[in-house]
Amino acid sequence: MSSRKRLLRWASGIMVVLGTGHLSLSAIVAWEVVTGWAGRGMWAAVPLVLGGGGAAQAVESFQDRVTFWAGPGSFAVPLILLGGLTWHLAGRGVAVPAGVGWGLVAWCALGGVLLVPSPFFAGVVSGALVILAARKEERLETVREREADPV
Repeated sequence: MSSRKRLLRWASGIMVVLGTGHLSLSAIVAWEVVTGWAGRGMWAAVPLVLGGGGAAQAVESFQDRVTFWAGPGSFAVPLILLGGLTWHLAGRGVAVPAGVGWGLVAWCALGGVLLVPSPFFAGVVSGALVILAARKEERLETVREREADPV
């Protein structure tokens, strides 16, 4: 296995573990709210009714919204999808652009600073691995160009 492929596979593994762990933990912590959605319907997660119902319903509605945006509505699902895409592209020998890595580094570093302590900093490692893999691809292309044009 090439070192670039290994870097991308590690990066994708970190992303999938972070996203899956986040979803699992949020489901465990708010299990009563999540199971309440099954009884009231999934649309109860983010109700479209804007007013009425009193303070008790307002608190329940707020808990539903917080649980939704902390769980399935969070960036955990896109992070899992990005990890899966990175794994797939690594298997095909396609480098993920360095810009994706830089975006992941910036997002995870900011999240890690704002939400200390959190596993956001593991995402910085994942982004750095994507950047390193993209740099290796650029170096390989430069070497190929030099070999093709011996001038």
